Amino acid sequence: MSQKIVVTGAGGLLGWHATARLHAANCAARFRKAPPPFEIVQLDRIGFQNDTTLAVALDGAAAVLHFAGVNRGTEAEVAEGNPAIAQRLANFCAEARTRPHVIYANSTHSRSSTVYGLSKRNAGAILAAIGGCHTNMILPHIFGEGARPRYNNVTATFIEAVIGGETPQIDPNGMVHLLHAGVAANAAIDAIMCGRGGDLIPEPRPTPVPWLFETLRRFHADYAENLFPDFSDPFIRDLFNSYRAALYPAGFPRPLKFKTDSRGTLFDAVRGGGGGQTFLSWTEPGVTRGDHFHLGKVERFLVLEGEAMIRIRCVMGNQVREYRVSGSTPAPVDIPTLHTHSIQNIGDQPLLTLFWTDELFDPAAPDTYFDPVLKG
Repeated sequence: MSQKIVVTGAGGLLGWHATARLHAANCAARFRKAPPPFEIVQLDRIGFQNDTTLAVALDGAAAVLHFAGVNRGTEAEVAEGNPAIAQRLANFCAEARTRPHVIYANSTHSRSSTVYGLSKRNAGAILAAIGGCHTNMILPHIFGEGARPRYNNVTATFIEAVIGGETPQIDPNGMVHLLHAGVAANAAIDAIMCGRGGDLIPEPRPTPVPWLFETLRRFHADYAENLFPDFSDPFIRDLFNSYRAALYPAGFPRPLKFKTDSRGTLFDAVRGGGGGQTFLSWTEPGVTRGDHFHLGKVERFLVLEGEAMIRIRCVMGNQVREYRVSGSTPAPVDIPTLHTHSIQNIGDQPLLTLFWTDELFDPAAPDTYFDPVLKG
C-alpha cells in the first residue's frame, strides 16, 4: 500500500527536488510492474492556504515534508511567517486527528538570535508539539538545479552572473557551507523510510566564496569550448548540473567547432568529463527512444545522420520543449537533470545518434526512470 506523503513548499527548490525523487521511486516501481510506494501530494503556497485542500491533503498522510517557509520580507513578516505556517499545519493535523511524521526543513540559522533564526526555531517547536515522529533537519546553504538567482541563494546568483558575463562583489574571505538540494531531499526521504526522528544534520561542503565563483566561471568558459569538468567528485557534478540547468532551454543545441579541409570534416563530440560511456544507436523512422529522466547523470545527445526531434519536459511539469536536430549539422543537446526526455526519428532514413554519459551504466543503480515525455 502506498504511503501518502505531503510536500509543503512543493514549488520551491527543496520541494521540487524531493517530489522528483519520490516520483522517481514510483516510476521505478511501475517499470517493475510493482505498486508505487508513494502517493505524492504537492502543496504550493495557494494550496497550503486553502482550508479544503490542506484538510484533504493531511487526511491519511503518513508523513509531511514541511519545506514551506518565509526567508525574506520585513522583520515582522519573517518573525511571524514561519511560526504562523507551522501553526496552521499543526492546527489542521489536530482537526484531522492525525499525527504524521513531520520532517521539518530547519536552518543552521535557527541556532542564532537573528530574527530569521528565532522564527525558524519557534516554528520547529510548534511542529514538534504535533505529537508524531518529528525530524528536525538542520540545513545549510542549499543549491541545485532550479534555484532562483538573487533570492537568498549565492550559488544561483553567481551562476546568473557568469552566464551574463558579470563579476559581482565578492568577499575575499567569505565562506559558505553548501549542500545540494538532492542530497537534502534524499536525507528527508530516508528519514521517512527509517522512521528517524530528532535532529538530522546532513554534512555540507565548506566552500570559499571566491573559489565558488571562479569554479562556476571556469565551467562557463570551458563549456563554451565543449569541455566538461572532471565529474569524479559528486559535488562538482552537482554544481555543474546546477550551472547547466540555468542554460536550459535557450542554451541548446550547443555549437560545435568543425575543422574542414580537402579530406573532409573533423569535430570533437565530447571532451573531458573524466571518462564515462559513449554509445551509438540506429533508430528506424518514426521510432522514439528515451522517455526517461535522470537525477544526477550528465547525458549528451548528438545526431550524426538523419533527422530527429528531441523533446524535454520538467519532471512533474507539463510544458514540453522541442529541439529539431539534423546529422547534416551536428549540434549536441545536453539533457538537464530532473527532466524527462526522448528522441524521435522524424526522417525517412535510419537515425544515427551518439550518446554520452558521465558514468558507466550500472544495472544495479541505473539512475534512469521511465516517464513518458508526452503525457497520455
